[in-house]
This record gives sequence, C-alpha cells and structure tokens, in this order.
Amino acid sequence: MKEGYEAEGFFYGSNIHPADEFYKRAAAVESLSKTKVIESYTMPYDPDRWTIETEMLASEPEGGKRCLLCFELQLIAAAKYAVLRGAGFLTTTLTISPHKDPYVINAIGERVSTEYKLTWVSRIWRKNDGFKRSLDESRRLGLYRQDYCGCIYSIRSR
Repeated sequence: MKEGYEAEGFFYGSNIHPADEFYKRAAAVESLSKTKVIESYTMPYDPDRWTIETEMLASEPEGGKRCLLCFELQLIAAAKYAVLRGAGFLTTTLTISPHKDPYVINAIGERVSTEYKLTWVSRIWRKNDGFKRSLDESRRLGLYRQDYCGCIYSIRSR
C-alpha cells in the first residue's frame, strides 16, 4: 500500500489441517484486515479437494513437489479471485517464510499471473528483516502465528 497499490487480502486454507487450525488462521487474517482497514476474502475450507489434488505426491518430502503444487493451487485460487474482483496485480505473502524458496514461489506466481492476464508483483517479503518484523507486528497486534506449514504432511514431518 505504501507503493500506491490498493490492497485486498485473500486467504486460501484448504491445505490446512486440522480444521481448528484453519479457523485460527482465518480469524487472524480477518483481524489483520480490520486492523489495516482492507477488505479480505477467505476461500471456503475444502480440505478434501486439496487432498485429492495432492495425494499423488503424498510421499514427497517436505519442501518437495507437493509443496510446489500447493503453492500453485493457492496462487491459482488467488488469481481467479483477483480476476473476479477486477484486479490487475497479484502477489503473495508466502515469501515471508524462511522455510520456503522465494524465487520458486515468485516464478510460480509469474506463470500463474500470466495465465490469468494479471501482473505479478514479485517480492521477497523476508528481506531486510521482514520475517522478524512480521513476528514483531503479529505480537503487537495479538495475532495467532502457526508453527508449521499447515498441511497434514507437514504435521507428520514436525
């Protein structure tokens, strides 16, 4: 928003397990949206659909092909929502995590955005202590922070 973009939030959480975890994260997104005075949309929770989409990669290690597919599913859902809302740009907060490859995420975002005729806003949010700042801001706002990626497979690998 400081760069002149009109921001709107989108939360995809069908990869998150169990359902209680999804609802905690969705509530944090809603709270943040109210604090920042921006609209946000939470996609309906559909873990069965996510499981069907990813089950052929169930044996992949954490950070492997299944995770790449999951990022793609999240970004496709966001792109579809952006098109519905008449937005021209798309980005993601996935690159805040020190556990994810921001270059791979940005490449997926670029490909998905091109497919949906959107402009990808490439960012590595963890740069310049971005991850630490996000932790500090979450604490300041009293937001819930998860301690694992979210999917059933990441729970098993913890």
